[in-house]
Amino acid sequence: MRAAQVFGIDDIRFVSDAPMPEPDEHDALIQTSMASICGSDLHMAGMGWQMPEYPAPPGHPGHEAVGIVLRPPKTYPDNLSGDILQEGDLVLTVPHIWYSFCFAEYMTVNANHMLKLPAGMPIEHLLMTQQLGTVLFASRRLPESVEGKTCVVIGQGSAGLFWDFILKRKRASKIIAIEPLEHRRNLAESYGADHTIDLIGDEANQAVLDIINGDGPDIVVEAVGSTSTLSQAFHIVKPEGICVLFGLPESNDPVPFDYTEMFKKRVNAYTILGAQEEPGLVTFRETLAIIAEAEIDMTPIVTHRFPIEEVTQAFQLAKTRNNNAVKIALTF
Repeated sequence: MRAAQVFGIDDIRFVSDAPMPEPDEHDALIQTSMASICGSDLHMAGMGWQMPEYPAPPGHPGHEAVGIVLRPPKTYPDNLSGDILQEGDLVLTVPHIWYSFCFAEYMTVNANHMLKLPAGMPIEHLLMTQQLGTVLFASRRLPESVEGKTCVVIGQGSAGLFWDFILKRKRASKIIAIEPLEHRRNLAESYGADHTIDLIGDEANQAVLDIINGDGPDIVVEAVGSTSTLSQAFHIVKPEGICVLFGLPESNDPVPFDYTEMFKKRVNAYTILGAQEEPGLVTFRETLAIIAEAEIDMTPIVTHRFPIEEVTQAFQLAKTRNNNAVKIALTF
């Protein structure tokens, strides 16, 4: 089968003769229709974070995909979270990132990690159920209502844009988006941002304080996954505020950050992992309804599509973010 394969740090290539996967009894065999490159894929394939071996298994670490069921699971687990499937069903696959092989023409996916999708909608819109779902899942550790709260979202890739949307949906009073790229800043306003800042570092921090005329925002979401923006989040947030560390580490090595700033401010900080393990996949089902009912416009998100044969070029564009890129999809 055709697939992408990681041979080393920042070395992902197309292979034409990868072996077909062998499904277990609780797995479905899926023919991939479209997969998208997540920021976590850039950290894993591009920086080596949590990669198991080299060469990595074909298709890994892709974990955002839509595909067609070629063979349903032979049996279903007693604790089924996914749907009962039939041959030909269109499904969203939400495998755990450690066991994800979506950058391949065919993949096996456990019965607990698939949702049946409605017909007649653009595949690239349905595909965004995965990432929007992880944002919604992460937001559930915030207070039930953030009405009256001021929020800052660092980074306006697709994850940051979805955070704008979710925070506005939770009735945040003011959302400030920090993003140096103009095309992403322009999108931020349509997803809920009240202000956008085209600066980085200390200059961005000062710009935030100039906007809110206070001692910092109530909530800061770090949606980049860089060492510098990790510390930046603690410098921006107000004392006893909340920092959501949504971006992944840059490597497997310890990541330095300004612990003194976090300590002095008594910051409440948390990370998120495990939306794919949620019983009943409740959050992903709610997210699918949000997209299907057009509560959010997914049209601007997937900006570029590449055939799997051009996976190296696709990853390079996702890394450089040139040509007004937001989300990059691979097609089969």
